[in-house]
Amino acid sequence: MLFRPDADDFRLIGLYTGTVLYGVGVAMLVPLVVALALGERNEALAFVIGASLTVSVGALARMTLRTRATLTGAQGLATVALIWTVVPVFAAVPLLLSGHYLHYLDAYFEGMSGFATIGLTLANDLDHMARSVNVWRHLLHVLGGQGIVVVVLTIFSSAGGAIGTLYTGEGEKDRILPNVVSSAAFIMRVLAAYAAIGLPLLWLATIRAGLDPAPALFHAFTLFVTAFDTAGFAPMSASAGFYRSALVEGVLILVMVAGAFSFAIHYQLWQGRHRELTRSLETRTFAISLLAIMTLMSVGLVRAGTFGDGGDLFRHGFFQALSAHTTTGLSTVPGALFVTDWGVLAPAMIATAMALGGMAGSTAGGIKAIRVGLLVRGILADIRRALSPEHAVLVDTYHAGGRQILRQGQVKAAMTIFILFLVLYLGGGVLGLFYGYDLRLALFESTAAAATGGLSVGIVRPDLEWPLKAFYILQMLIGRLEFIAVFALAGYVVATLRGRV
Repeated sequence: MLFRPDADDFRLIGLYTGTVLYGVGVAMLVPLVVALALGERNEALAFVIGASLTVSVGALARMTLRTRATLTGAQGLATVALIWTVVPVFAAVPLLLSGHYLHYLDAYFEGMSGFATIGLTLANDLDHMARSVNVWRHLLHVLGGQGIVVVVLTIFSSAGGAIGTLYTGEGEKDRILPNVVSSAAFIMRVLAAYAAIGLPLLWLATIRAGLDPAPALFHAFTLFVTAFDTAGFAPMSASAGFYRSALVEGVLILVMVAGAFSFAIHYQLWQGRHRELTRSLETRTFAISLLAIMTLMSVGLVRAGTFGDGGDLFRHGFFQALSAHTTTGLSTVPGALFVTDWGVLAPAMIATAMALGGMAGSTAGGIKAIRVGLLVRGILADIRRALSPEHAVLVDTYHAGGRQILRQGQVKAAMTIFILFLVLYLGGGVLGLFYGYDLRLALFESTAAAATGGLSVGIVRPDLEWPLKAFYILQMLIGRLEFIAVFALAGYVVATLRGRV
């Protein structure tokens, strides 16, 4: 049967997209206030224009598309994909007007990278970017990383069941608490709690690294946002290496780990169930894979002779491995050194870490530890069945908030997403190869975009070929939303076009 969306479908999708845009426009008032306080007049005007445009479009949608109907599952998925596509359109306006981007496509790339918590950047002269623009770049991490669909709709509408539909569509399937609103409130409490600890520590660490208190506070804010949202933007082009401080790196490691943990794990810890850290399949998988990656990376760095002593090797190697595995994208060394000084094995392990990613229900991207764990358990279960007597009845279990039965449907679903991610990684690598880049470097960059990893070997730059920029944007969107929501939106588009024929 040919599916043909009608006016009610577009009304609902447009209404909720407009509601989120309204919230994004209101959020632009934050960097506007910063610009006015710091005397950044041109940037203040840019944010006035951006906020006025975004709020106007959002308010118009809310007024003209108002309806009491609620979203269906397919509509919710399509809405989420549309939100993640459209928000960077408006977020890019003040970025473009800042003068740090050559074209609107570059500013849109930056908006998508920020909102999807990627961290790849096309900014020119980042070291001299106005503070207010940098605040906006990092605020996009907060909006996208903490689940803008939940937060904005909770605040600006009484969507009821629609909030739950959008929450599931974003990929945050574990509600933690009985309803989505309370889950969103808990996520905000977690953010506030870690900010209350992480921000002062980073402030003191950056002061210790040689910054004056006022700029140190700005750097602490941007670094905390990037680390907790496992994002990647940094206030300086040298990323975490700018500070040359083991103390700053140590605090960032703690915040990155906290950001990569699922909010379900955080909830268990808040309830005093600390054994969940050692019993959960996801935390075990993440720890084992990190250990394996770090071991192989160390072998590669030793063979390449990258560092003169073991202390530097562990400090920089572990930071890069963890930053990649949590899909944060902060770095203590220039990306070009991955090509010139790190040999072959170590960069391959960084790409592998980004590809695997952090935990489901967190701000991290990639394939996710729970899927990797389920695949491994599924393989072991098949081996057990093959070695067991013919009529033996085997029940395989794993721990995730409690004892769970391993079902073939779960393993199949995990394998499907695993394969789709591999195809997505390979697609960007092949396109990079077409434009003359070394396949290893093209695969590294493609994985960084699709897995929200954010680390770069230098291919992503302002003069990058525009088809690669466009494809990386598509990878960011698909990787962040994990395919299904994007497929739903594409289905609406195709169905609409076919319905008109």
